Order: sequence, then structure tokens, then C-alpha cells
Amino acid sequence: MDYLVTHRTTYRYVQDVSHSWHLAHLRLRDTANQKVASSEIAISLEPDSIASRTDYFGNPVEWFAFDRPHTLLEILAESRVTVERPPERPSRESLTHERVRALLENPPDAEARDAVQYIFDSPMTAFKSDIAEYAGESFPPGRPMLAGAEELMNRIHCDFRYDTSVTDATTPVDRVFEIRAGVCQDLAHVAIAAMRSLGLPARYVSGYLLTRPPPGMPRLVGADASHAWFSVWAPPFGWVDLDPTNDVIVGETHVTSSWGRDYGDVAPVAGIILGGHDHMVDVGVDVIPA
Repeated sequence: MDYLVTHRTTYRYVQDVSHSWHLAHLRLRDTANQKVASSEIAISLEPDSIASRTDYFGNPVEWFAFDRPHTLLEILAESRVTVERPPERPSRESLTHERVRALLENPPDAEARDAVQYIFDSPMTAFKSDIAEYAGESFPPGRPMLAGAEELMNRIHCDFRYDTSVTDATTPVDRVFEIRAGVCQDLAHVAIAAMRSLGLPARYVSGYLLTRPPPGMPRLVGADASHAWFSVWAPPFGWVDLDPTNDVIVGETHVTSSWGRDYGDVAPVAGIILGGHDHMVDVGVDVIPA
């Protein structure tokens, strides 16, 4: 599938913002199943300083700053990308979760060494609740890693309610686990915390969903804004992406933007402002077959 992806973020401030600094994860990245033809960012104000770089996780990022008063800021990202259907990965053919855990104790190669960093708590996935007990139901002795992760995805989809009114971007994973509700970001955090509670690697993936499905196909939940899911390391297949919000293995209807330990590593736009008082943020996303 070839897509045109647009992501528009508009900030409106009640009073002048005298200075602001922003970090944006809005350019798409190449993956094994995704090739980016172009990815451009347009800003309504000319930045006083701007820089592009690649972050620790390999994501393209932009840093820009404004040193003059403003009450409106609009950031528009437009990307053209091709997403291929992932190869078949029978879950029963992945290594058992015990074998995966043993590999991480003495990583044999660069891929395994990279996976080690995703078994530890991160700021938004640290927990004190009984998530490990919940996760353990999906990983009985001898179960293949990917089979357990897929069942965990199924259970989170069934046990947690998609609700945009009960959480925000800072809601702790323990709170989400308690109320059994949240948005795609929250469900991904629960899945990641559950995997890590068992010493298994999982990372947070930020991206987008096809917003206009083909005739007769259902529209996936979360397609109106940036989306999120989780990814597990399941040798010999490598990283496999799973979407608990929609209970699907990620395929050609998902477009990957960035990945990291949790949402805090890959927020689409983050920053600091001086002034402004109250403000409103409008986000609009479209993923359209080209």
C-alpha cells in the first residue's frame, strides 16, 4: 500500500508566548516492511533555530525554537510511504519465552543486545500493581514467546475499555490497570509493563492507521489521531508488532513513525513554552491511499 500521511498540530494561546522550544517526532522511519519516499515538515512561523538529527532509538527528530512573541503555531507533517504486508510468522514457531529470557542473559548478537534495554522499567511503564500476575496467565511454562504475546494482546483488548475521557498523556500505567480503560497509548503501556514484568522485551511504537478503509472493511479504532501499539522480540522472527486496541497483528494498514521505551520517548510534539497562559491544541491526522 502507498500512503499519503498528513499530521497537523495547531497550538492557540490566550496570551503571547515569548519563547518556545519544541521536539518533534513527525518524520516517518524506514523499517523492514516500510519505505519512506518523502517526509517533510512545514511550520507556520520561521524558527529562530532549527536542527534535524536521529535520536538514540534511530528515529528522525526535529528540534526548533522561537524567540519572538506568538499566539498561534501550526506544524504540518506530510509523508509518502509504502507499507508491505509482513511475512507470515506462525506463533508456534517462535522460541519459548524461557529461551528468550535465557538469550537475554547472555546476548549472542547485536539484535539480542539491543532487545535487552526493553526489559527494564521506563518512566511511563513502571508499576506497583499485580501486572506480573495478570501477564503470567498468558505465559505458562513452555509457551512460544509470540503465542503468549498474542494471547496477552487478545486479553487486553477484551478486558480494557477504549475510552478517550478517562486518561491523559501522563496517566500512570497502574491507574490504567486499575480502571481497565484508556486509549491506545494506555493499552500499549499496559502490554509493555506486563511483558517486562516477566523479564521479556517489549517496546512502544507510535504511528498511524489507515483512516479510509476499502469498501466493506471496518474502520479501526484510533484512526483519527496518531496511534500506538507495542512490539515484542520473538526470535527467530525478530520484532513483531501487536495492536491491542484493535486486537490485530500490525500489517499494511499501520504506518510506523517512531519507537522507544514508552510514549515519553516518541511524543509527536513535545516542548517548553514561556507565557501563553491557557492554550488549546488541535490535532488532525489523515492516512490516505495514494
